[in-house]
Amino acid sequence: MSGNILAIDQGTTSSRAIVFDRKMKIVGVGQKGFTQHYPASGWVEHDPEEIWSSVLWAVKTALKKARLDASAIAAIGITNQRETVVVWDRATGEPIHNAIVWQDRRTAPLCAKFKKQGLEPKFTKKTGLLLDPYFSGTKIAWLLDKVKGARRRAGKGELIAGTIDSFLVWRLTGGKVHATDATNASRTLIYNIARNEWDDELLRILNIPAGMMPEVRDCADDFGVTEKKLFGAPIPILGVAGDQQAATIGQACFRPGMMKSTYGTGCFALLNTGTDMVRSKNRLLTTIAYRLNGRTTYALEGSIFIAGAAVQWLRDGARMIDKAAQSGELAAKADPTQNVYLVPAFVGLGAPHWDADARGAIFGLTRNSGPAEFARAALESVAYQTLDLLDAMKKDWKGDSTQTVLRVDGGMVASDWTMQCLADILNAPVDRPTILETTALGAAWLAGSKAGVWPDMAEFARSWALDRRFEPAMDARTRTAKLKGWHDAVRRTLSTG
Repeated sequence: MSGNILAIDQGTTSSRAIVFDRKMKIVGVGQKGFTQHYPASGWVEHDPEEIWSSVLWAVKTALKKARLDASAIAAIGITNQRETVVVWDRATGEPIHNAIVWQDRRTAPLCAKFKKQGLEPKFTKKTGLLLDPYFSGTKIAWLLDKVKGARRRAGKGELIAGTIDSFLVWRLTGGKVHATDATNASRTLIYNIARNEWDDELLRILNIPAGMMPEVRDCADDFGVTEKKLFGAPIPILGVAGDQQAATIGQACFRPGMMKSTYGTGCFALLNTGTDMVRSKNRLLTTIAYRLNGRTTYALEGSIFIAGAAVQWLRDGARMIDKAAQSGELAAKADPTQNVYLVPAFVGLGAPHWDADARGAIFGLTRNSGPAEFARAALESVAYQTLDLLDAMKKDWKGDSTQTVLRVDGGMVASDWTMQCLADILNAPVDRPTILETTALGAAWLAGSKAGVWPDMAEFARSWALDRRFEPAMDARTRTAKLKGWHDAVRRTLSTG
């Protein structure tokens, strides 16, 4: 059997397909962006049909660039933007509304209502999550309540729901498979991560019919076969994981205590806690890192909503740069005597604050503040937010975190300036791997190992290769002063501050 694996990486702003060969080398890539819809303040939507067409285009392009037919692909692995959710017609596959994106805040009033009723501890105990609009469950409830006729149709069994992976599996298999994996299920606010099943009580609270939800499978499992007409030959789908868990796998963070952080649109740090389901006391999330052969490995996660999106704002909103790659070069030119802080709460603040009503703010501006200072503030904000997560993890995790080394990936890590800034603020080493496409690699490994054409977990972990380690070089006095200014800026930005 061929050792070629196709990874579909369906992200927040684009869909990518990457073909890896037997040696886990990239031989073909296709990528296509799609439209971001902002129908109201704090609302973010995607057109599921545009996502679907972008995935098909990306797959066909990747195969063409790899000079391979679909028959030469042993398996497909899928990774996806996790909490983004779709509701569609069981018979036709037609979505009833745009997908509601993970960044969307429209269900903040519903979350506040449940909190007022004292329900958050119940949700947290069962799901490891907090009552926040970030997660999928309240989004499904909103769609059923607000789309005309949806509640009635759902009750009759005509509608089904799922995160983007489920929607893609459904479409790829011609509607034969309605399934998800344990990692995506664990982000819905209605999945019991201890019992590994949809929770009937939480479904009742949100008034979501259990029959709408997909079957939950292992991350490396049989998710059906693609229709022949799509790519010219049927391809088995053998791996699925949410993007951050896929990156954790791609970074080979298989041992308890290993930590990775992905810097894309947002930033997501995961700490492997093994079979120990650590209950956070510092507003972090307890989540499923992966489930293989029926065995669940857990993680602590900190979620930052705005990371690379701050650079996008510099480019598209403030128009201070033409390309995202210019941000590091510009930041390096900033006046070191100016202390400008950007708190990028454009869609609220994530962990450890979880303030849905906070909005972005800039502090410390002077007459001399210009694009360079804004660029540095945007990039530093990512480092400061990561430190807030790391500090919370150290308080929750009883293992040895004194020798923390952060493995990083995502588009932002290509910038040496940004990674050095991160190491300086964290006062810890930052390791950048040779393969930056770790999210796609993780999905590919799930499929490739399941197909029996890629190495097992131990050998895969040994294959992880370092590109560069960034060591902290900032003096303690400067670092302390910077952190004091950051914490003051956050305090002023919080809606309850």
